[in-house]
Amino acid sequence: MKLLQILDTTPGLQYHLDNSLPLYENIYRYSSTGFINLFAEARNLYFNGDLALCELDRELLETTDIGMYGIYEGEEVPLDLPVLDEAEYQGKKVELGKPKRGGSKKFYVYVKNPKTKKVVKVSFGAKDGGGNLAVKLDDPKRRKAFADRHNCDQKKDKTKPGYWACRLNRYWKSLGGKKNYPGYW
Repeated sequence: MKLLQILDTTPGLQYHLDNSLPLYENIYRYSSTGFINLFAEARNLYFNGDLALCELDRELLETTDIGMYGIYEGEEVPLDLPVLDEAEYQGKKVELGKPKRGGSKKFYVYVKNPKTKKVVKVSFGAKDGGGNLAVKLDDPKRRKAFADRHNCDQKKDKTKPGYWACRLNRYWKSLGGKKNYPGYW
């Protein structure tokens, strides 16, 4: 990532520029205001032709609305970020939209079914925790092959395991991995 001309940038974006750090390795906590604002600033500079990005960052900005806001039920909310809400599932408080390890499969997540308005638990990954099957997110070719094989670009239903399996790379750091990885959809 490099600047094509001299611009006033925020310290966060300047840090990314100075250290050649891609946007998908954002220095801010996922979904924080700083995280979203960094993408918003980069988005404006990129689409004005003032910022050159790596291929994965370009794809991220061109195919998602990350860094942008929309109105949902009268409130301004960030787009292309899961909303982490608390809800109740079988009598206990749970976080919505945040995958966790464990359950009947390797991972699970609680989501609200938009049709029934009820909270459901979506389990995904290998059965019984996968045994020796490892999630191989550090190899871009394997991530791309997985995305192609599972038609990840067409998975839109958050109540289905395929949606979350295709987006596991976005939550990898919160699941104990070293960092989050960009996707191919």
